[in-house]
Amino acid sequence: MPAATRNAPARRTAGIGFAFIGVLLIAVNLRVSFVSVGPILANISSDLGLSSAAAGFLTGLPLIAFAVFSPVAPRFASRLGLDRALWMSLLILALGIVLRSLPVPGFIWAGTALIGLAIAFLNVLVPSLVKRDFPTRVSRVTGFYTATQAAFAAVGAAVVVPVAQTSPEGWRLALGVWVGLALIALAVLMPWLRRHGISTTRGTARDPASYRSPWASALGWQVTIFMGLQSVAFYVLMAWLPTIEQSRGVPAATAGIHLSVFLLISVFASLATGGILHRGSDQRLVSFTSAALTFVTFLGLALAPDLILLWVLLGAIGCGSLIVIALSLFSLRTVNYPQAASLSGMAQSVGYGLGAAGPVIFGGLRDLSGDWELPLLLTAGVMAVLAATGVLAGRNSVISSPARFH
Repeated sequence: MPAATRNAPARRTAGIGFAFIGVLLIAVNLRVSFVSVGPILANISSDLGLSSAAAGFLTGLPLIAFAVFSPVAPRFASRLGLDRALWMSLLILALGIVLRSLPVPGFIWAGTALIGLAIAFLNVLVPSLVKRDFPTRVSRVTGFYTATQAAFAAVGAAVVVPVAQTSPEGWRLALGVWVGLALIALAVLMPWLRRHGISTTRGTARDPASYRSPWASALGWQVTIFMGLQSVAFYVLMAWLPTIEQSRGVPAATAGIHLSVFLLISVFASLATGGILHRGSDQRLVSFTSAALTFVTFLGLALAPDLILLWVLLGAIGCGSLIVIALSLFSLRTVNYPQAASLSGMAQSVGYGLGAAGPVIFGGLRDLSGDWELPLLLTAGVMAVLAATGVLAGRNSVISSPARFH
């Protein structure tokens, strides 16, 4: 047997291992650069003289960018090739982090916009990468990279305040240090980029006949609605859970600890969901069960607020599971990785739009009613819709090729 043939399995194993490392390095950069703004927003506002509205817009700008630029990502990848598009997105991210931290008027806005653009592209293209390189391990790899991004986001939120307080550069250094993670990913992935060059399937991604557009598919819309409604659950809890707790007598420090516990539990829920998602013939049961946990969470917060730790626990398990399911569906419901990128762009555009609007509508309902019961009960109703949508999106099916309809 020729040496090249004998060494082929080892080379394939090494390639898969390197691809997995690449996915995790990208995941490290997906959240930390923008979630670290919240804990030091008061410092930034004071230094730059931002109004409350401007400060709120600064924190919401990445989500707006996610909604606006996610549909553009598949075309970006089709022009450059998937590997180059991912690498260029990391480069844009690094540039945005640097610009945001420079003491130049207006750069904080330009840098934040670039960060939102880069992460929008990465959010969309990573599921496509998983579909291409790990077609038989989609849910497990998705669970790992979702847990990784959540874990680093939690670390970032914890360390950004001490860095800002101990450094003469203050918040600028605290936000700028995250460029190191992007540079590490760029450096490690450079040999892979050179080895692959422009993707050999670049033409496939460009050819509209190679896959059916998810925008014209009922299943595509079911996955999209599932993505959007699970985003509502997560972002409403992130924005309002500490405030709800404090209004019911929970000390601010304790409410902060509860939020940290929520994030930590969601990491383990993501890992567990990634491991079990493929064990059945489809994903209907796990989708329904995870959505039902968020339904119980909002219902419990409205009707039994004294059991707050129970609702934090159930909400964390539900949200940590739902994001893995949603991201996995981009691959599980598509026939090839260009179609996965297209579905990912569609679902994340709508999803993050709903995710950005959810906390605003929730707060408006609270102002309208004067208490938390109405917005919590209505959000529980939205979670019931999420559970029903999960049953539809969880069926063992794919968005068909146009050829099947001729």
